[in-house]
Amino acid sequence: MAREFLERKGLEEARLEAELLVSHSLGLNRLGLFMALDRPLSSEEIDGARDLLVRRGKREPVAYIIGQREFYGRAFRVGSGVLIPRPETELLVDIARERVAAMELDVPPRLADLGTGSGCLAVTLALEIPEAQVIAADISPEAALQARHNAEALGAKVEVLEGDGLACLLPRGPFHVLVSNPPYVMRSEEASLAPEVRDYEPDLALFAPQDDPDHWVQKLLEALPDILRPGGFLLVELGASQGPRVLQLATRMGYEARLHEDLARIPRVLEVARGE
Repeated sequence: MAREFLERKGLEEARLEAELLVSHSLGLNRLGLFMALDRPLSSEEIDGARDLLVRRGKREPVAYIIGQREFYGRAFRVGSGVLIPRPETELLVDIARERVAAMELDVPPRLADLGTGSGCLAVTLALEIPEAQVIAADISPEAALQARHNAEALGAKVEVLEGDGLACLLPRGPFHVLVSNPPYVMRSEEASLAPEVRDYEPDLALFAPQDDPDHWVQKLLEALPDILRPGGFLLVELGASQGPRVLQLATRMGYEARLHEDLARIPRVLEVARGE
């Protein structure tokens, strides 16, 4: 019945989401739910599961309802004031790992994450590159709190700073790698966003400053000589239509740059190298 309810609400992944919500309400994982299919439920358990399904029927994201989202195989706590991690953002981790592995360093690699949100990038990098020194920054107090919690819960050594990202990070640089998933959605695109995004995720993490989707790419490129070490790399997540435009911007400023596509063949990451 849970699946049918979500199907009637027009949700494409009704079965999976019903299983996640019902198992969460019962304090079980999905395997535990299947093992308990023949167990009768109390009225309190039925009411608890129904409440979660009603919330999802109103298009509240599953991640906010159950309080977590998986990223790079790990569970990150998320809440209403923090952007929900996306699978395509894992590409930033993949590239950063490759670049650090290719560096011949006599000091620990220093990595930074601007606009860390839940901390999914910074924490994952710290765990995947355990010798690295990782600093994360976010202007949102809620995000900084969540990032610190996730770092502690997952056993990652990450220093989380609260405040304007560049202002926080510049005095702590230079870094070997800087990653960022900045806001790049224009206000004119708001109506086209899914209700889960438009009505629930934080505006600060979604919408570009001054309605300029390239705002943060421009700022990061301008700061690149001061924030990156020679031979370092900047990796920035992009919106679906940003790629060619920001690639041209980076090359016009004299940098060696390239785009990386995600699994949907969308140019998703801008990589910029600072020369030796």
